[in-house]
Amino acid sequence: MMKRTYAMLAAALAASGVLAAPPLPALRADGSAVTVSGISSGGYMAGQFQVAYSKLVRGAGILAAGPYDCADGSFIRALTACMAPNRWMPPPQPDDVKPRLASRARLDLIDPPAALADDKVWVLTGSADRTVERPVVDALMAFYRQWVPAASTRLVTLPGAGHAMISVADGKANACDTSEPPFINRCGDFDAPGELLGFLLDGLKPKAVPEPGNLVAFDQRPFTGGAPIDSSMADEGYAYVPAACRAGGCRVHVAFHGCRQGADALGRRFAEDAGYNAWAESNRLVILYPQVVARSGWAWGSLRWVYNPKGCWDWWGYSAADYATRNGPQMVAVRKMISRLAEAPAR
Repeated sequence: MMKRTYAMLAAALAASGVLAAPPLPALRADGSAVTVSGISSGGYMAGQFQVAYSKLVRGAGILAAGPYDCADGSFIRALTACMAPNRWMPPPQPDDVKPRLASRARLDLIDPPAALADDKVWVLTGSADRTVERPVVDALMAFYRQWVPAASTRLVTLPGAGHAMISVADGKANACDTSEPPFINRCGDFDAPGELLGFLLDGLKPKAVPEPGNLVAFDQRPFTGGAPIDSSMADEGYAYVPAACRAGGCRVHVAFHGCRQGADALGRRFAEDAGYNAWAESNRLVILYPQVVARSGWAWGSLRWVYNPKGCWDWWGYSAADYATRNGPQMVAVRKMISRLAEAPAR
């Protein structure tokens, strides 16, 4: 009975904001040198964020995902054409997507696709990945080749790798060929964050031991324009801020977790062990880890019905019809977080 009382009190305090995480710090970060990456639903989110904000983003690392707005607002297409395509539901080709981008750019819903020309794109697929199959990844590469020079793209096929973030930082990572929670695998010495950051950023220095205290929780609520749960976002996100970045001038990299990898499923494990922080520590790089949570329809504190039972980023339209544009609720929230990091600290 006492434990239940404490739990109810904690919930009430959290709801009232008393136990809210601290605000995301203003760090005077370099807002002109943003890169993004993600795994699975996070890979789809990284790609759509890059396309929507192509004037802001300078590169993307995409693991196990397909082309921009592959699902076109359809959960059925997401499960078939964008994960396990067949002859009746193939992945979209460039000519299928290009008119949609042109229309959205004309309506100022996304930045002009031509702004992708100065980006870099690093893509990973595992040969044992049966969740997002190879034709989907090939469609992703075909999509980018419309605008990004071939020399600025790289496709890595990792032998024997399943559907997962590939990390050398997680001491309890799964075997390389698995596609199971926590979806963090060890494949020998292959370091996906190091490989993608090395391709996207010039002059990457050797990694250093990350400082646990540099990974901080922050309150996501100010960035969501309402209750975070309305768009399946968590109340809290994480950021890794090296001590050298507190004086300003650091670049920003946004790392999007995959389905069943948010804090509600793994706690801080993705933010701690995906492998980015060691590279951030030695390269004046702030890593932003925004968070979404699982929902199965109605949720406490929300008047919206949202179906996101595995805690995925929205790449098929569960949060809004304009999810893949600059008006998408999750897109807006992450963009505001980046702007916050670029602000000057209050005196």
